Amino acid sequence: MKMLLIHADYLEFEAKEKTKIAEETDILKGRMEDCLVCFIAVERGDNKNVIKPAIEEIDKVAKQLKVNNIVLYPYAHLSSDLSDPETAVNILKLLEEELKSRYNVLRAPFGWYKSFKLSCKGHPLSELSRKIEPKEEEEKKEVKSKIYLIKDNEIIEINEKNLDIIEDKNLLALAKHELGIKEKADKEPYHIKFIREKDICDHEPSSDPGHFRWYPKGKLIRDLLAEYVYNLVINMGAMPVETPVMYDLSNRAIKEHADKFGERQYRFRQGNKELMLRFAACFGQFMIKKDMFLQPKYLPLKLYELSTYSFRYEQRGELVGLKRLRAFTMPDMHTVCLNLDQAIEEFERQFWTCLKTGEDLGVEYSVIFRFTRDFFEEHKDWFLKIAKEYKEKYNKDLLLEILEERKHYWVGKVDIAAIDSLNRPIENPTVQIDVESARRFGIKVGDIHPIILHCSPTGSLERVICSIIEEAYKNVDKKAPTLPLWLSPIQVRIIPVSEKYNDYAIEIAEILRRNNIRADVDDRDETVGKKIRDANREWIPYIVVVGEEEVKSNVLTVTVREKSTLKSSYKEKKTLEELINEIKEKVKGYPYKPLPLPIRCSLQPKFH
Repeated sequence: MKMLLIHADYLEFEAKEKTKIAEETDILKGRMEDCLVCFIAVERGDNKNVIKPAIEEIDKVAKQLKVNNIVLYPYAHLSSDLSDPETAVNILKLLEEELKSRYNVLRAPFGWYKSFKLSCKGHPLSELSRKIEPKEEEEKKEVKSKIYLIKDNEIIEINEKNLDIIEDKNLLALAKHELGIKEKADKEPYHIKFIREKDICDHEPSSDPGHFRWYPKGKLIRDLLAEYVYNLVINMGAMPVETPVMYDLSNRAIKEHADKFGERQYRFRQGNKELMLRFAACFGQFMIKKDMFLQPKYLPLKLYELSTYSFRYEQRGELVGLKRLRAFTMPDMHTVCLNLDQAIEEFERQFWTCLKTGEDLGVEYSVIFRFTRDFFEEHKDWFLKIAKEYKEKYNKDLLLEILEERKHYWVGKVDIAAIDSLNRPIENPTVQIDVESARRFGIKVGDIHPIILHCSPTGSLERVICSIIEEAYKNVDKKAPTLPLWLSPIQVRIIPVSEKYNDYAIEIAEILRRNNIRADVDDRDETVGKKIRDANREWIPYIVVVGEEEVKSNVLTVTVREKSTLKSSYKEKKTLEELINEIKEKVKGYPYKPLPLPIRCSLQPKFH
């Protein structure tokens, strides 16, 4: 904030004409005598923390001059780096309100063309300029919490000394993370090497760190995952929408919601507007809900968006491959619930759906619930019922965090994590019970502000891919790592033993493709051994070598990766029809997209 302070015999003003950003007011003219006139420009970055130092400066000068009359006069010409209009008006109003308890205050309207007359007294203290910086808020009181293990429906507080009671190594890794015990890692997560080697994706060097380029195979995997989540939420009754990636922070509700997420945001200015890139689909979906005519019969009402992209300005040293990045694709569903009872019922349904995604993706999940103390005490029996059912279904314990008071917009949530090959959690699905946002955004059902559930059934698509690869590598000593068959870019590779069998191999591959199976033919001028090794390095689920015997018998020798180890390949004899039927049965119910690459490997380009 910049201020020009003038000790005046009088100031007189009259508002002549509105601008596009003018505030609505009845005070269009005014006069004050023997006053301290405060010409003020509210600047970008100013917030409520600028109020206190501004008042301290006005108080200091007013006492020196022994005046009791203050004029607040918005004056944009003092700065070339102005805040957005709403922020400026809010700060001027707060200044007026604070000063009125001690002074006679006249505030000129914001955003109007005004004429004014001023008579400066003309002494050493009659003209002063000041630059006011916002004071950082006092550090907020830390909300205390405790971590518990739920074992056979017993609630056991855990700490560094009793972690040996956790038998599940994945849950133990999650517990250590929650307690702030860091795992030492002398190497990078395995998936980083994989995504580069396999032409999935890589960092984009011409962009901001944490932004990726996606190659055809990686794009295929992401598109399949996107369709998988789309089908999942449609079956849950969600209605897909699409909203902007950029928002105007002059909208108070959006700014308040954004400010809760701290500094890790992409914010920028365009003209006199302060804008931001979204970090989730909340903003757009909340604005849609605000404008809807919601009736109880519509509820629970679900809106869904695949937010491509969402942005979080993670610290550069924290960027880790697909696990932590700055631009990501987040499946984001928000459910309007009439009351807490309906929200709890829907929360439970969504929790079980989130767990089902782990089964479909071949990822083992670990679970932690988080509740405020008040919410937990009121709904303890409900939570223990879920914990018991979870134990019965998955034979696994789970964790619980209790917060002594609410510090977020939610009173309860569940976070579901995969564990990477270095024993560190990868945050994936979540469901949250939001008791704050409906009021902030003006979302109503009749006269009621409803409860809103936030749900990402899988977590970001990038973290899903990270989790799948890391999960596969964790068992590398027991089985050959592989992607789920429905997500494997190339499901079958045909390898002819010599050039004269190329046409036969291509014929098989084309039949497979016509049956919605992604297949190609390695017709490169390489040895059969090298072609097989390359196919294994690409984690191709089925490798078929064809030669004279296969042509004569129409029986294929198929290497099945999911039954192989890195040291020993498992082979089966199958007819082409049997192979097609087997693959179709395994991918039944999952999305399909054709292979966006030439059928001949010799024509498939390399991307690095």
